[in-house]
Amino acid sequence: MAKKAKNFKKSKSGLYVSLGTTAFGALSVIKQVKMARQDEDTLRLIDAAVSAAAIVTGIAILYRELKRLGDDDVLLG
Repeated sequence: MAKKAKNFKKSKSGLYVSLGTTAFGALSVIKQVKMARQDEDTLRLIDAAVSAAAIVTGIAILYRELKRLGDDDVLLG
């Protein structure tokens, strides 16, 4: 039986993985915006805007968690 990684989400590597997957979700939002503009679909455009806001919020929360862990990464300051 395989062991599960405990507290992976609270680790630096887990936060980096979460940050990457959240940022990767931005690609689908960009595609959704392009399709909404092409089809002139206001409801899809609103949905894409809400999704983009959720992604921005998620990235901000993950960034805050990285700062709390005391990451020594040069990019985080």
